[in-house]
Amino acid sequence: MKKAISIIGASGYSGAELLKILLHHPDVEVTNVFANSSAGKRVDVLYPHFRSRTQLVYQEYDITKVKNDDLVFIALPSGEAMKYVPALIDAGKRVIDLGGDFRLHDAQLYTKYYRHEHTSAQYLAKAVYGLPEWNKKNIQSAQLVANPGCYVTSALLPLLPLVKEKLIHANGIVINSLSGVSGAGRSASVELSFTESNESVKAYKVGVHQHTPEIETILNDFGGSESTVTFIPHLIPITRGIYSTIIVTPNGTLLPEQIDAVYKKHYGHSPFVRLIEGLAPEIKHVQYTNFCDISWKMYERNGQIILHSVIDNLVKGAAGQAVQNMNLMFGIAETEGLI
Repeated sequence: MKKAISIIGASGYSGAELLKILLHHPDVEVTNVFANSSAGKRVDVLYPHFRSRTQLVYQEYDITKVKNDDLVFIALPSGEAMKYVPALIDAGKRVIDLGGDFRLHDAQLYTKYYRHEHTSAQYLAKAVYGLPEWNKKNIQSAQLVANPGCYVTSALLPLLPLVKEKLIHANGIVINSLSGVSGAGRSASVELSFTESNESVKAYKVGVHQHTPEIETILNDFGGSESTVTFIPHLIPITRGIYSTIIVTPNGTLLPEQIDAVYKKHYGHSPFVRLIEGLAPEIKHVQYTNFCDISWKMYERNGQIILHSVIDNLVKGAAGQAVQNMNLMFGIAETEGLI
């Protein structure tokens, strides 16, 4: 029997990407799509590529409409999911939040980086971090899953094996990430318009980006080492994709085969991590997929190691990873609907 699914925030980029994946998923049925600002509009009017694929109409949210659902996705900006999660959890619903409200268990840290108070802090401890390659068992039994940030996914997947095996210094990690403009969401703004972003590259939120504490927290929780990172996000004039270049310092002398062995140990059976040997990955090779491509190179001049990773920020960085988590929660094959 198919699982009944609803999406809160279905009119945004991540919500639309999520709907696109779920409509092709053989084991689920999308029962409701909620988008208060677009309530009453057909999905295929707002997004014409859904023509002949769905007749769903955006609705205003009402918890009574999800009473028979097996799971609810929330694809809303930071600060919004905390308004919906308590009632859903108390009603016994399983929830996957694609936003940042439940990724950090420290409410004060959340307030510092997200610039507003957490009004549902008592539910933070219930949230399971949804990085499938590293937290599969807990995700399977979770009621509330916090989907990782897109930048965070691109940084953690190459870093965690090396931190976990103590092959690199956990402090002084430098992460330079470049993202397409869809990462900022669908809301209109001057700085994200084509005229402003085309033919240019710029860094933003340097030193204060909300994904910094998330990266450090998970490197500590899953990697077992207290870490400090310098995270520098950049906006580039493409629609989708993230490219991360990470500089780390080895813990003593390392042989290339040691690094190879660690990556194969941790990702040899991970369906969505591809290890690219000897080549720098490219965004175009992962766009519209749930894959993360990783490569590395020893920089002989100063002994540092350079890591590269690429993901699609709307798929592996958001909707695809959320479906991967849903599959695990329902005991469905992890790749279902994604390959």
